[in-house]
Amino acid sequence: MMLMTKANRKALQPLGTEAPEAVVKFFTPDGQWTWYASEFDGIDTFFGLVDGVHKELGYFSLSELQSLRGGLGLPIERDRHFKPTPLSELQQDGDQTFASW
Repeated sequence: MMLMTKANRKALQPLGTEAPEAVVKFFTPDGQWTWYASEFDGIDTFFGLVDGVHKELGYFSLSELQSLRGGLGLPIERDRHFKPTPLSELQQDGDQTFASW
């Protein structure tokens, strides 16, 4: 699966704009990690919410996502059905654990 499409690149705000909503969701199909991207530098670096051990706002990279594998060895996938969602809503879902960088 292609992690980034032209449409995804166009939808993401430039890095540093403090975009209020996530527009692309990546996840481990065989794990419990999710990355919600709201900003992108156009090359490799995203800013958004990472939901793993804790929920944190921060930076992550496309190259990192492409190299990661879940517990059963499956690659990271992009949720093709994800609809843009305010980061504030994503921060409150689930266990309420949230740490900001």
